[in-house]
Amino acid sequence: MADQVTLCECFARDGLQHEAVDLPAATKIALIDAFTSAGFARIEVTSYSHPVHVPVFRDASEVLAGIARRDGVYYKATCPNPRAVERALADRDAGHGANEISLLVSATESHTAKNLRTTRAAQWDNVAAMVGKAGGRFRLVGVISMALGCPFEGAVDPASVVADVARFAALGVELVAIGDTTGLATPMAVRRLFQRIAAEVPSATAVAHFHNTRGLGLANCMAALEAGCRFFDSAFGGVGGHPTQIKYGEGITGNVATEDLVNLLEGEGISTGLDLDAVMAASRLCEQALGRELNSMVARSGYGLPSKRSMEHV
Repeated sequence: MADQVTLCECFARDGLQHEAVDLPAATKIALIDAFTSAGFARIEVTSYSHPVHVPVFRDASEVLAGIARRDGVYYKATCPNPRAVERALADRDAGHGANEISLLVSATESHTAKNLRTTRAAQWDNVAAMVGKAGGRFRLVGVISMALGCPFEGAVDPASVVADVARFAALGVELVAIGDTTGLATPMAVRRLFQRIAAEVPSATAVAHFHNTRGLGLANCMAALEAGCRFFDSAFGGVGGHPTQIKYGEGITGNVATEDLVNLLEGEGISTGLDLDAVMAASRLCEQALGRELNSMVARSGYGLPSKRSMEHV
C-alpha cells in the first residue's frame, strides 16, 4: 500500500451547495485560503452553475479573483454545461481563473433529469463540447454521480460506470471522481468497482467521492484505498450533498468529513501531506462560518494519533 494520498477539500463547493446560509464572498475566500495554508493540493473552490438555479455560487468569479494561490495547488471549479466553460475561460484570461474544472455526468437517467435537467446522451454531448472548448487550458476532472446506487433507479450496473470512466478517458480527462452521491455504497461494492476500473481503464485515475449518509463513508474510503485509489474528496465537518433546491437524499447527506478521513489515513501511516494543526484550525473556521457544530467526530474529540493525543479539542 502506497504511503501518500491526495485529498481534495470540497467544503466551498459541494459543501456550501447544501447550505441554506449564503456566505459572503470574503468569508469563502478566507476559508479557501485556510485550506491552502493547511496544505491541500486540490481545493474545490466554486461552481459556474447558473446563478438562478444555484445562487450560492453567483460570486464564482469574485471568489476566484480573491483567493491567495500557492504554486502546485489545483483550484477547481465545477462546469455543468458549455456556457460554464466559457465563463471559466473568461476568468482564466483575466488572470484569476480555476486551473482545474470538473465535468458532470450521472450514472442514471433519473438523476440526470433532476440534477442537470437533461438526458445522459445530451449531457455526454455537452461534455464532449466542454472538452473542446476547454482547449487544454485546464486539468479536467470527470464526475460520475450515483455510481454506486441511485435512490430513483436502485442498483447501478458497474459495467456502465466503467464504460463512463473509459469515455472520459477517451476525451483526455485525467481524473474521474466516482460518486456515491447518497451513501448507498458498501465496502465490498467499492473495492470491486475500483479494482475493475484500474484493470479495465488503466489510463484513468479514479477519485473516491463518498457521502456518509449511512455511516459507511470511512469504511468505503478504506476499501477504495485497498483497491489502489490514492485520490479522495472530502469536506470539513461532513457538509454537502444535493443543492438546497433539489431533494433526492434523506438524512445527513454530506461528504466524508475531512477531519475524520485525515485522522484515519494518518493513523494508518498514509501521509496526506497536510499540516494537521492547520487542518483543525480550518475546521474551527468552517464551524464559525456556518454557526453550528458540524458532523465530524474528530472535530469534537481531537486526533487519535499518538503525537496528537494531547492536542486541544476543537
